[in-house]
Amino acid sequence: MAKVKSVFSCQNCGAESPKWMGKCNSCGEWNTLVEEKVVQKKSGKILSLTEEKTVPLNINQITSEETPRIKSSIDELNRVLGGGFVPGSVTLLGGEPGIGKSTLSLQLCMELSNKKVVYVSGEESALQIKMRADRLSGNNENLLIYTDTNLDKVINELNTLESELVIIDSIQTMNNSMIESTPGSISQIRECTAELLRYAKTLNVPIVLIGHITKDGTIAGPKVLEHMVDCVLQFEGDRNHLFRILRSTKNRFGSTNELGIFEMKMNGLQQVQNPSDVLITNRNQELSGVAIAASMEGLRPMLIETQALVSSAVYGTPQRSSTGFNLRRLSMILAVLEKRCGFKLGMKDVFLNMAGGIKVDDPAIDLAVICSILSSSEDIPIDPNYCFSAEIGLSGEIRPVTKLDQRIVEAEKLGFERIFVSRFGMKGISQSNYKIEIVEASKIEEIFSELFS
Repeated sequence: MAKVKSVFSCQNCGAESPKWMGKCNSCGEWNTLVEEKVVQKKSGKILSLTEEKTVPLNINQITSEETPRIKSSIDELNRVLGGGFVPGSVTLLGGEPGIGKSTLSLQLCMELSNKKVVYVSGEESALQIKMRADRLSGNNENLLIYTDTNLDKVINELNTLESELVIIDSIQTMNNSMIESTPGSISQIRECTAELLRYAKTLNVPIVLIGHITKDGTIAGPKVLEHMVDCVLQFEGDRNHLFRILRSTKNRFGSTNELGIFEMKMNGLQQVQNPSDVLITNRNQELSGVAIAASMEGLRPMLIETQALVSSAVYGTPQRSSTGFNLRRLSMILAVLEKRCGFKLGMKDVFLNMAGGIKVDDPAIDLAVICSILSSSEDIPIDPNYCFSAEIGLSGEIRPVTKLDQRIVEAEKLGFERIFVSRFGMKGISQSNYKIEIVEASKIEEIFSELFS
């Protein structure tokens, strides 16, 4: 007789409690404890992938040969991963429903023509996957489609196939027969991930786990799931926009500052090699409230169009809204403009938007945000051949940013005539090395007099 155990698991952090409580003692979140009945079956046979006995090794006995990565023809994906998939690694790919996670994964499988790839689907039938594959580019004769949700059958089948890459779509649909709880529960997700992780490390096979996200934007399941895997990728974007952004929030084998940009088309996701060209529009028209920022995402410089609209508050209480930019950062910038620079924006509505539907965290975009707000407030357009790259401090000073030389080169390559930067960040940068004019400033008032005088 199997022993039944009832526990309460936190959906946020995965902590277990013997009784229900309104607040989780581990992470402090409210109403996240869910009851789960865990049945631990006794089995005389333990699933073993290898009979080799492991022993402790001296660190000097371990050879540090660089393992060749599995590279795909999708350069944007290779960039985010740090050069490709590391053999034996487990990658978690999360994103909103309908954003394109399955399309990206299937497109990856189709283009790895020299690798034996197994696509395990627990959500769609083989016919549905075939219909999607017909409209995607690429053809892989070594691609195998396997539809099942029983993890024991999946792992046994993977052992016989000797695959070189495995896609699990999705981890929330898998269930382990050793645990009698519903698929998608915390205990099922944790145990299924642990089994797949052991399989990947033992046989040196990279695995990609597709995971759903909650309405808060986090991957469904406990946080321990993100700690278990080697790489966590977030697929972001708006289904109403064409562009999709692939970010790395955790990567044991590469940088977490890189991002890849894709464009959704009828035949799948297309790579955007030069995002600056597609994120900037209407450079031939002078419109108020538009400023161009020279930003950096990892090692990639990008020019982003910042749009602002400032109008009188109709309903008495002014509105503050931002898309793709931190709202608290916007409130701080407006407070600096009013307190330090004397611009009366307290009773005006301010709307801010990053063109293309992308999210920007680079502080170098602060100066472009300020210039677009002042341009809309004064209704004076900024020359479309000007761009900005500097951070704003609480005292109203213009602070320097990192990798300024790469930002200047990117702006010069796209034909901009002037770039406004901080006077304190010009160390090692000479005007004679660039054709673009570099305008130095130390306070917001200097920028205002230069643009709107």
